[in-house]
Amino acid sequence: MTDFWAGQRLLVVTPHADDEAYGCGGTIAKVKAAGGEVFVIVASVGDLRHCGSVGTVTGETRAAELKAAMEYLQVDGYEILFTDGESHLRLDTIPRRDLVALLERDAKYSIDKVRPTALILPAPSYNQDHGAIFDAGFTACRPHRREDKHFIDLVLTCDSVQLGWGQAAFHPDVYVDISEYLGAKLDALAFHKSQLRPAPDPGSLQNVERLARLRGADIGVDAAEAYECHRIAL
Repeated sequence: MTDFWAGQRLLVVTPHADDEAYGCGGTIAKVKAAGGEVFVIVASVGDLRHCGSVGTVTGETRAAELKAAMEYLQVDGYEILFTDGESHLRLDTIPRRDLVALLERDAKYSIDKVRPTALILPAPSYNQDHGAIFDAGFTACRPHRREDKHFIDLVLTCDSVQLGWGQAAFHPDVYVDISEYLGAKLDALAFHKSQLRPAPDPGSLQNVERLARLRGADIGVDAAEAYECHRIAL
């Protein structure tokens, strides 16, 4: 599979800084190690008061944490679409047409500009921002003639620790063996220090490792990341 990843140009679209590490940090590390390209679009960061003793975390902090994680994973490019307080955690209030336009052509690392061979989106969940970005990304991948615009052959949604709480179960049908890159996934997530909570919180490093090892057991390896496939063109 090394040859497969070496030829890929992967675009990862996530609602917030840290979602890329939670969902596909190991896959990003694997693609880069194989010689492929990776670009990341994060929809928004902003000031937010967290529950417990954490207090308010600023958008500047979230952006700095993302920068450190992206440098660690050696991605080829990344961007944040919105840094204003009105958009953060309110992506569902932005018209889908506007979000689609950003992902299709207007963002710095849009589909038209990056021309990815593979796209990873967030799975829709109770989180309204995840649902909004999934819907926009899914629309951006709608069928069309290849002569008219760039066509993405592989479209996936990624697993995440919060998907256990939802009305619809996550049913993975694609797995990426990240046994050699589990450490890189956890290290990348650790850069998002403001978002981490101690175990047994679902988003703790310990629980992220548990999920990766559980997904690995599904396919008989030490660790894996799981995806639902919406399209694969061979």
